Amino acid sequence: MADMAKRVADFGTTIFSEMNTLAAQYNAVNLGQGKPDFDGPHEVIRAAMEALSNGNFNQYAPGLGLPALREAIVAHESHFYNLNLDPDREVIVTVGATEAVFAAILGLVDPGDEVIVFEPFYDSYVPNILMAGAVPRYCPLRPPTWEFDRDELRRLFNDRTRAIIINTPHNPTGKIYTHDELAFIASLCHEFDVLAITDEVYEHLTFDGLQPTHLLKMDGMFERSVKIGSIGKTFSVTGWKIGWIVGTAPLVAGAQRARQFMSFAVAHPLQVGAAYALKSPSTYYEELISSFELKRNRLVNVLNRVGFKAATPQGGYFVMADFSDIFEGDDVAFAKWLTQEIGVTCIPPTFFYSEANKQIVSKQARFAFCKSDAMLNAAEEKLAYLKHD
Repeated sequence: MADMAKRVADFGTTIFSEMNTLAAQYNAVNLGQGKPDFDGPHEVIRAAMEALSNGNFNQYAPGLGLPALREAIVAHESHFYNLNLDPDREVIVTVGATEAVFAAILGLVDPGDEVIVFEPFYDSYVPNILMAGAVPRYCPLRPPTWEFDRDELRRLFNDRTRAIIINTPHNPTGKIYTHDELAFIASLCHEFDVLAITDEVYEHLTFDGLQPTHLLKMDGMFERSVKIGSIGKTFSVTGWKIGWIVGTAPLVAGAQRARQFMSFAVAHPLQVGAAYALKSPSTYYEELISSFELKRNRLVNVLNRVGFKAATPQGGYFVMADFSDIFEGDDVAFAKWLTQEIGVTCIPPTFFYSEANKQIVSKQARFAFCKSDAMLNAAEEKLAYLKHD
């Protein structure tokens, strides 16, 4: 009988698809998926529209990415992180950060290798590792501070460890890894000759004046790291799917050898728009942070007022909130109940943990605050029904 390949048979449908369908069915305010309900900057969109219409950018782009975009990425990394990169050897453009992660894993990890991931993890990491024939090893972050146990992490490193994935600011906890935490991770990478894949798509959404440490800038880590970025979160154009990988040339070349057989080239006119976006003045980033801090503070306050115990994230798009004072069941049951009975949709985070560790967040829910004031108003009105008199 015809059937799907064994490598994908156990993956199922993502929790995002399931909750989006449920939200639509019950006409709920959807604070689940991390995508804005407002558009990106008009001038950035106009640059892509002009590229569509001028007749020069509607065929394949170069496989490594549009030269102007690679140059813009180099300028971005130089301006913000003082990294000096070769646009022809140390930068590739990808179909979003999700493809970048998969390309990095396929191009740098061999079957049988072990890859360490922190839980909760972005939902593509583990399927990517498994499809590469590698073995995921899990280090949990625990609420409410979302720190990891250093002894626990150290025990995961061994002579089979090939790579570790670090997502900072972290989805979904909003954690920004401290300098000391990254220095400890770097020391283990050096000791065990391990590569680091850093997913930094929320790099410009950092709050309260925090200035994160970047692993590639730590002693000896540029030579054993690749960094993944994207314009989707920073410029509210998640549907464009424009990401990139930067790092030392041999590692970037490995990722490109895998990526060239996935999509070959990225949408040409959207790369023009992305290059324009990355030339935005510093005031754009300052206003971005300010506006998202207001949204974060508002949602945290609303959740705490109606009975959650919500942690204030240091960065990113999301708030993690303990609902144990509101609902007796687990996070999956809660997410469905909140959607059906209250009319607000969240994401149950146990899907971002291994089976052995998912109980750690069985009383947590993830809410996205990358939403318009109108949507946050509607969510606040509905969540008010939870408030205990």
